[in-house]
Amino acid sequence: MPDGYCGRILTVDLSTGQTSIEQPSAKYYRMHLGGWGVIADTLLRRAPRGIDPLAPGNPLVFATGVVTGSPLPGSGRHAVGAKSPLTGGFGEADVGGFWGTELKKAGFDAVIIVGAASAPTYLWIHDGEVELRDASSLWGRSTADVEQAIRSELGDAKVRVAQCGIAGENLVRYACVMHDVNRAAGRTGLGAVMGSKKLKAVAVRGTGAIEVGDRDKAIAMSRFVGSIRERWAGFHEHGTGGGMLHMQEVGRLPTRNFRDGRFDRVEKIAGTTLTKRYLVKRDTCHACPIGCKRIVETNDEYTVDPVYGGPEYETLAALGSTCEVDHLEAICYANQLCNAYGLDTISAGVSIAWAMECFDRGLLTVQDTDGLDIRFGDHQVMVTLVGQIARREGFGDLLAEGSLRAARAIGRDTEQYAVQIKGQELPMHDSRYQFSLAVGYATSPTGADHMHNFHDASLGSEAGVRRFETLGIFSDPIDRIGLPPMKTVISTAAIQLQVMQNCAGICMFEPYATPQFPDIVAAATGWDVSIDELRTVGKRALALSRLYNALEGLTPADDTHPQRFSEPLGLGNGETSPGVPGEDLAAALTLYYELQGWDRTTGAPTSSTLHALSVGWAADLLDQIGPTD
Repeated sequence: MPDGYCGRILTVDLSTGQTSIEQPSAKYYRMHLGGWGVIADTLLRRAPRGIDPLAPGNPLVFATGVVTGSPLPGSGRHAVGAKSPLTGGFGEADVGGFWGTELKKAGFDAVIIVGAASAPTYLWIHDGEVELRDASSLWGRSTADVEQAIRSELGDAKVRVAQCGIAGENLVRYACVMHDVNRAAGRTGLGAVMGSKKLKAVAVRGTGAIEVGDRDKAIAMSRFVGSIRERWAGFHEHGTGGGMLHMQEVGRLPTRNFRDGRFDRVEKIAGTTLTKRYLVKRDTCHACPIGCKRIVETNDEYTVDPVYGGPEYETLAALGSTCEVDHLEAICYANQLCNAYGLDTISAGVSIAWAMECFDRGLLTVQDTDGLDIRFGDHQVMVTLVGQIARREGFGDLLAEGSLRAARAIGRDTEQYAVQIKGQELPMHDSRYQFSLAVGYATSPTGADHMHNFHDASLGSEAGVRRFETLGIFSDPIDRIGLPPMKTVISTAAIQLQVMQNCAGICMFEPYATPQFPDIVAAATGWDVSIDELRTVGKRALALSRLYNALEGLTPADDTHPQRFSEPLGLGNGETSPGVPGEDLAAALTLYYELQGWDRTTGAPTSSTLHALSVGWAADLLDQIGPTD
């Protein structure tokens, strides 16, 4: 496999059982790198306009990046995508682990799955061979049971498994695609797409070698491992949850459905406490020296099996402080349920917090909730609802639709308490702490997402603004509160680079500096690339996904912000931090559209933008924007 990629993309039609292999040009790989870029290109070319996300014709894409599987630190990422059942638009989620590396070793850069099987099926890909196998005995079983059963049937403990889980079988709109049991392609409901196709799992095994294009550069970049380990020692020790006490201190820890930024019992659920009480092992992904993954075990009030890993920051906050739950063991157990069922912990936690607030305000009653007294702080109710959501039982059946659809079904002004954008619940980072997040959340093609956004608190220092000088952007330090034009200029560049990393398959937790990205891609592929070229990759991927959304009926009116974030953020003791002013956000969005080259009327990229991005074929689709009925 020269140049960091296999040069082969597999298509599987579950309806007919037929398979085919495409061999894209080197230009295709250089333009898109993989991941998000390949998904956006595929959906525009193959997804019928206006299709129901749960219909057989919605393509489900697993796509590695050109760096995935290389020896470079942080190269264990790949992406999953389809039209989202949660947002009705572009769906994409990234995930680490080893599955993507194994797919490349088996001879493919991506797998595109169309159609739907007539009965539960799993896909078996091994060293260039493809089989469809009966999964009837796997339907309705936990992710750990399914992985063990597939490995046993195939007689190989090294098989890597991606699966939809019970939540996906039940078409929960924020079901995950689980990999290696405890790693989730967590957002936009792609597990439901998988479940709708009766595709229980995709098992992969490969014995091929993944060669790099420039071995000298790869060796030089690999020497960076020592500094990564040293710099991220705390991350290794306590995982992403290790920073919760700092989040509490500065007032940015989502609490009580994002009403507040401080949780007075945070020490009970902090990542540092998790390490002391329940951590039994640390885990890592392919070629990662950090090892931030948690593996926990509990045997008291709740029993947690270490096979399901352990909660990271997003989960500790979504199922903890956001619901005012201070019972760490219950959060660990709820995390286990989400991993066993294949459920996004962020959307689950925020949807439950929405219900708790509505119940607290008298907008929901026990008549609505099948007798459940849904109160903030009740860990037993939180755990019960996680199970009900995944199984679509009781009140959980409504919550399985996501907080926006649930609020619209209930009415009674409950929608104002649904903390979501485009139907996707917000992650555990409050834009009232750092205003640039508001721009990224509002305009994200996938709905609110923190992993292709810009966390601008660093701009308050000289060092923080200086790192953008390599992009030709020069600025004085900027306060995290406020949306001056220069902050939007910087956000535009930062978001393009974040999306580029998703395309390439590079973990964002590795402390790479911007000037290193050309060397990273060159090491994997042998290409002589510049930072401007790579930034263009991100801009292109964003443009194609925005075009897809416009074709599916999303407009600039969907680029909005939850009502909650226009309100002051409670910090305790009567102290507050200001909300994001609507007029400031509107001005920033106007400038952001201009900088990205998007039309302010349709929300899609302009024709000139698409031609400048070398995807002129996509400009021919612009005249199709309008009602899908």
